[in-house]
Amino acid sequence: MSETTRTEEKKLPLNGRRAIPPINSNDEENDVPEMEAFGLIPRGFNPRDYLRVVDINMFKDPHEINKQQHHTDKYYNPKLIVRRGQPFQIQIDFNRPYNPQTDQFWLEYLMGRYPQQNKGTYIPILVGNVLKPGEWGAKITHRENNSIRLSIMSSATCIIGKFRLYVAVWTPFGILRTRRNSATDTYILFNPWCQQDAVYLDDEKEREEYVLNDVGIVFHGSTEDIKSRSWSYGQFEENILDACLFLMDKAELELSGRGNPIKICRVASAVINSRDENGVIAGSWDNTYDYGVAPSAWTGSVDILLEYYSSKKPVRYGQCWVFAGVFNTFLRCLGIPARLITNYSSAHDNNGNLRLDFFLDDEGKVDTRLTKDSVWNYHCWNEAWMTRPDLPVGFGGWQVVDGTPQETSDGMYRCGPASVQAIKHGHVCFQFDAPFVYAEVNSDIFYSRREKNGTQVIEKIDTTHIGQLIVTKEVGGDGMMDITEEYKFREGSDEERLALETAVMYGVKKQSTQDTAYQPQKDVDMDFQVQKAVLGNDFKVTITFRNKSRNFYTATTYLSGNLVFYTGVTKSEFKNHSFSAKLEPSSSSSFDVVIKSSEYMSDLLEQASFHFFVTARINETGKILAMQKATVLEIPTLRIKTKGELVAGKEMSVIVEFTNPLKQTLENVTLRLEGPGVLRTTKKVFGRIPVNSTLTWEVKFIPIQPGLRKLIASLNCDALRHVYGELDVQIQKP
Repeated sequence: MSETTRTEEKKLPLNGRRAIPPINSNDEENDVPEMEAFGLIPRGFNPRDYLRVVDINMFKDPHEINKQQHHTDKYYNPKLIVRRGQPFQIQIDFNRPYNPQTDQFWLEYLMGRYPQQNKGTYIPILVGNVLKPGEWGAKITHRENNSIRLSIMSSATCIIGKFRLYVAVWTPFGILRTRRNSATDTYILFNPWCQQDAVYLDDEKEREEYVLNDVGIVFHGSTEDIKSRSWSYGQFEENILDACLFLMDKAELELSGRGNPIKICRVASAVINSRDENGVIAGSWDNTYDYGVAPSAWTGSVDILLEYYSSKKPVRYGQCWVFAGVFNTFLRCLGIPARLITNYSSAHDNNGNLRLDFFLDDEGKVDTRLTKDSVWNYHCWNEAWMTRPDLPVGFGGWQVVDGTPQETSDGMYRCGPASVQAIKHGHVCFQFDAPFVYAEVNSDIFYSRREKNGTQVIEKIDTTHIGQLIVTKEVGGDGMMDITEEYKFREGSDEERLALETAVMYGVKKQSTQDTAYQPQKDVDMDFQVQKAVLGNDFKVTITFRNKSRNFYTATTYLSGNLVFYTGVTKSEFKNHSFSAKLEPSSSSSFDVVIKSSEYMSDLLEQASFHFFVTARINETGKILAMQKATVLEIPTLRIKTKGELVAGKEMSVIVEFTNPLKQTLENVTLRLEGPGVLRTTKKVFGRIPVNSTLTWEVKFIPIQPGLRKLIASLNCDALRHVYGELDVQIQKP
């Protein structure tokens, strides 16, 4: 049986509950009759005797009134694109002058295969004298010869997507309609400029950043060493809008629900990952990326979305910033204000009890067999801006949505939208998935050790390590904006304690420390610092003790250095060093441990992430001090420069250079270069780059649009990943 007949068979049998099948495809169409007769048509009837539409002008070019007024002039799409709740213009040319006394016509906007008025997929619009804000309507603004100019208002709550337009004319014997003409198709998007829209954002600079900026910054690395790289969202590039609408079809979101940003975010957070329903990106965290692209090699969302749109199969591979980058493109493309967030030291708590357990053995080393929870160096998610009429007043604004598959929510891998305000105040009872996000930014780390008799002793509780820094790109610049205070009150403040009590009251599990013996060593502080180091060099870790007591102590100290995935999962231990430290009364003492490049280079993982555990046992009291930190090596960058004039319509050159810093030859090196609005992604593979030698790659192209643009490049091979470069270029007008 062929595939097509099988799907038809699946669709055709209607069940006893519905008159028509579920409507969840924007692409499918119905046949609309050009002549809809009221009854028998008399023999002498000639449709040409009546008013007839000759042509419709949509004013759909980027420089024309509609796209200019609706901020949609950047979309690389020939059709009309407008935002809801705001008037737009069209012109209808008839075969003769229009006479309001005798002629009657109306407009019809249709979506999907079974347009219905009560579902918002069939919208008849009569021509009136006045437009009501935020409601469907049309009025004539200009009449000249055979033409009329109409101003059309769409509803501020209408469905998002692609509508088909028909003009219908009334005659005594039936309705005459225009032919199906795809050139008059109209895309309607969310409108952050319209006060009645659920995604209304009142600050123009923020709208320019969170809706119209097609490049962003991903912050990664670790709290101690923040790294940043550019990401091309490319929401205006060719076919991206259609690809984003296809995602809603793929997620089977019924058309009537597509005016609601809450529903759209919820289904999109599931369809961005491939864990259910074969969504857009397949995640891989194991450092092997056969038959796919390594997550660190992508420079933006466009290639991923276009590949998925054409193949309909998950694109390999992504990690959290890739899921978040593509999700951001989807949201901005549809007109929902969105930003990409990085949470440093993000808790991945397997049982949602606000506590991460690290188990130590007798000597104070971490027992990797028992320790199941992990701390991600960082985790990226998105925030989308919208009202939340489903929640009490005050919980609208930024909502957390996360497309990275971590835990299931209502049986699917998805997360959000969860109100940031609700997370801050501990009101985690409000949908969706607030307890999970609350734990990601608020968990405590418990270090515990099992005694010989089986009792568990808690040696240390670290309440400040998790969620210590939450950031996003600043508005109108490439800098970093610290938004930790939007998620949590200051550590140790009364408000913070109240928020925690509220969260516990609403069902977040939290084990109290009262039921376990916990008496930490209070008179000795331990800290350690990791020297900033360049990949391939030696560096040192400095451990500092401060003995605040009048006693003399000795501390048996262990340092364990591990190569980790950025998710905090250990791949291998490369350094294990122990020493005895003498701690004089009322004084500080420091100890250096040298890490040699030969110890870590052989097993290096792509993000060059290290995780250090330092534990020290005070021999006189038997108490243990414990601390952990993540650190990232400095990875060399790509150098990008331009050659020739930078003028729209003229050929220019971009040169990418890279010098191999490692003590080994790099093999099968892939370079990528892209610039939204300037250059589609180009790729080149170099067979090998010997030690200390420099690779040079020249790309020639013709920029189309003038303005300030960003070029983004990445280099990728098995031995070296996360190598990026970028350059701002000002393309002049010809």
